[in-house]
Amino acid sequence: MARSTREAARTLAAIAHEQGGYFTAKQAAEAGYGYRHLDYHETARNFERIDHGLYRLPEVPRTEHDDLIRLSLWSRNQKDEPQAVVSHETALVLHELGDLLPGVVHLTVPPRFRKVPPTGCVLHKSALGSADFEDRVGFRVTTPLRTILDAAAGGVSQAELEKAVAEALSRGIVRKKALEDAVAHPGFERIKSAIVRKAKRR
Repeated sequence: MARSTREAARTLAAIAHEQGGYFTAKQAAEAGYGYRHLDYHETARNFERIDHGLYRLPEVPRTEHDDLIRLSLWSRNQKDEPQAVVSHETALVLHELGDLLPGVVHLTVPPRFRKVPPTGCVLHKSALGSADFEDRVGFRVTTPLRTILDAAAGGVSQAELEKAVAEALSRGIVRKKALEDAVAHPGFERIKSAIVRKAKRR
């Protein structure tokens, strides 16, 4: 059954507010807006067109992580489902682990992801499980544990890795046992060294 104009507006607003003001054409259609409605509201400046199939409600204030929300929605598949998860150095910053100031945004996407990343964005391909990430407003980010594992496998310096491990353990956002279990296999010597160094500082 078709929604009334007021119901459609309320439904779309609820969706957009969960995504920092953004919504897709498919989400708008499900809320009750056809493509002609989108064109009308764009012309009337009720909706702001951001990219192909991506819009925004201008009255919603932009958030601190507006760029991450846009990248999450950019990564959506044919089912309109976002594929990218904020990871590596960018996730370290979000979790406030270490003192890194990365000049690019790091995202992890599924192995078969084919979109070309925008300028200033680096893609890492991996099959993440539901236990590897957590939800934020409008995007997902790897958990502190997964973030540290990714950082160790990537280009983060040993000094920054040790800071991240020490802070994660001190704040209790990663348990030492969980970290030790995760790095029990070969290839994580850098984290093992960081754990040892953290223990010596006590």
